[in-house]
Amino acid sequence: MSDNTFAAATVPLRWVGPLKISGNVAEGLIEVPLATYESPLWPSVGRGAKISTLCERGIVATLIDERMTRSVLLEADDAGTALAAARQLTDELPVLRGIVNDCSRFAELIAIHHQIVGNLLFVRFEFTTGDASGHNMATLASDALLTHIVNVVPGVRYGSVSGNFCTDKKASAVNGILGRGKNVVAELLIPREIVEQRLHTTAARVAELNLRKNLIGTTLAGGIRTANAHYANMLLGVYLATGQDAANIVEGSQGITHVEDRDGDLYFSCALPNLIVGTVGNGKSLDFVEENLTRLGCRESRETGGNARRLAVITAAAVLCGELSLLAAQTNPGELMRTHLRFERTASK
Repeated sequence: MSDNTFAAATVPLRWVGPLKISGNVAEGLIEVPLATYESPLWPSVGRGAKISTLCERGIVATLIDERMTRSVLLEADDAGTALAAARQLTDELPVLRGIVNDCSRFAELIAIHHQIVGNLLFVRFEFTTGDASGHNMATLASDALLTHIVNVVPGVRYGSVSGNFCTDKKASAVNGILGRGKNVVAELLIPREIVEQRLHTTAARVAELNLRKNLIGTTLAGGIRTANAHYANMLLGVYLATGQDAANIVEGSQGITHVEDRDGDLYFSCALPNLIVGTVGNGKSLDFVEENLTRLGCRESRETGGNARRLAVITAAAVLCGELSLLAAQTNPGELMRTHLRFERTASK
């Protein structure tokens, strides 16, 4: 095979569910595709999905916010000049919005933030990008803004179209604080009898494990704005099945699992502030991706950005299902390893 020959890497894919979802974006019984080599992930997410159908409201997935970011780097004469430039950009936000509208049909500039280090000015532009995840759209708009800035703002020069204050595909605190991608919170309230019968545990044990493992354990490990067991597993499965940029699981998996024992009932939630997904753009024209997005109902919305929002809340719900199942299993000695041995050996035959 020559270096110029295109090939495809085959990843096993199964549909899991249905999940019962409600909230401010999507509602109903929805199956989810997971492409993964980790075969126990399918029954694990499936168990969480089954439990969601037994709960009154199912998984309540709430879209909190959405934005895509790109930060540019400018070199100024000194810190005072950088500060004056930052203030000028804030004052001229309507002008900057017009520049973005001229270069993109779908991008809208909604906010800017800045940081100054010495004579270096980092400007973080935040956009809405419709149904696209928005990487290229944000970069194109930032490129146009950067050209404008160096032409009209005194004392500043081009540094880079990306200054890492975005932050793209790297673990950081800024994305969780200011937002990048879709910010979704998924919640599930599970009655006591379902916790005991289906998860073979109690709300108190799950809440205690979440505190000790996800919060204290992650703090000891030096985690950055993250406290969860394995968001990355479910994110990768959905991302590969729906044509997403899989490297975005780096920041996407920085989320927090919050659990409460409510008089024996189990309140279980997953907050994902950096969930980067899109339903148009690079990778979405592949036949299997088109089929999967259509089956997910992510080709139906006439509202700008509606299909991507639907995909985001479905993805967050799938994350909750897998997170719930794993944490429940880890409250019982030996259950996790028995499950892995059972399903991985079966899959390898």
